[in-house]
Amino acid sequence: MKFHTLDELEQKTSPETLDKARKLYEQESLTQKLRFLRGKYGLKQDGLAGFTQTAVSKLERRKDIKVSTLIEYLDGLGLGLEIVALPKDENAEREVLLRM
Repeated sequence: MKFHTLDELEQKTSPETLDKARKLYEQESLTQKLRFLRGKYGLKQDGLAGFTQTAVSKLERRKDIKVSTLIEYLDGLGLGLEIVALPKDENAEREVLLRM
């Protein structure tokens, strides 16, 4: 059995498949980060202000989260949110879209 490096696998994979895989990774990564943050701030699922334990459990497993719900979740942790538009042109400036 031959093992491939990530670069070799990416070269053999269609751009569409790579894009789908990256989006799935980002979605899964967000839910992992939310659980990590809650743990970092010492809160259990039933200790997040404004959410029931069941709601937190469902939220931390969702593939898609509304921005308003994310703001409420982070507010319950005592955190804010900043959404930044990242230009594809490296010479262009980032644009802050929302800061809460």
